[in-house]
Amino acid sequence: MANHSEDLSQLNISIEEKDKLVAEVIRYVLFKNHQNSGSPIKRDELTQIVTKNYRHRTLPTVVIDEAKHKLASVFGFEMRELQRARPSSTNQGRASSQQSVADAKSYVLISQLPADVYRKYVEDVNSAHVTGFTFVVISVVHLAGGKIPEENLWHHLKKMGLFENDESHPALGNIKQALETLVQQRYLQKDKISGPEGNTLVYELAERALDGPVNERVKEYISQVVKRDVASVVIN
Repeated sequence: MANHSEDLSQLNISIEEKDKLVAEVIRYVLFKNHQNSGSPIKRDELTQIVTKNYRHRTLPTVVIDEAKHKLASVFGFEMRELQRARPSSTNQGRASSQQSVADAKSYVLISQLPADVYRKYVEDVNSAHVTGFTFVVISVVHLAGGKIPEENLWHHLKKMGLFENDESHPALGNIKQALETLVQQRYLQKDKISGPEGNTLVYELAERALDGPVNERVKEYISQVVKRDVASVVIN
């Protein structure tokens, strides 16, 4: 405790002030996670909470690290840091504003509860269709090599009854907006690529889809679908 107090004194901040900043960061993260349906929270946003009244350059790291620890120990969430994925195309100079370098690092909250406990007490069965849509889209892009032109993506989605101009799908509502939400949540990123026939809009897997646990679940999902299709062919 003495060492900890000495470290804080070097930052010109008391334990009480530090605890207040940690609480503010935690409150902000929980609120934004709920408000934006789990979309990543930019590190810059959390840094600004700390630097609003304090100028020591290492203080944001101290506060954010402690907020991570408390979110895990008290709330059961892992505050996972994501490194923003770069478009794979070489035409990055014309990439859309979504590919801003300024917000390279961000965080998402991931429940640390065992899967069976999460399904029983936390998971909202009414949002299962959104999860299903997410995994279907990510799987299509994954099977296309991690990147797919917009036209080809809609071609595959139409085979599943999901149409670009459908604004009143019984489960997903506006299908185009549902796809855009996956971009906001950083499962996908959009990039305009120039070619001989003009600009082509391409969807590519973003950092959240490439993150280890999600990537493994997608591969498992694809494997199950393939096995089921093979079994169906054998039965028929």
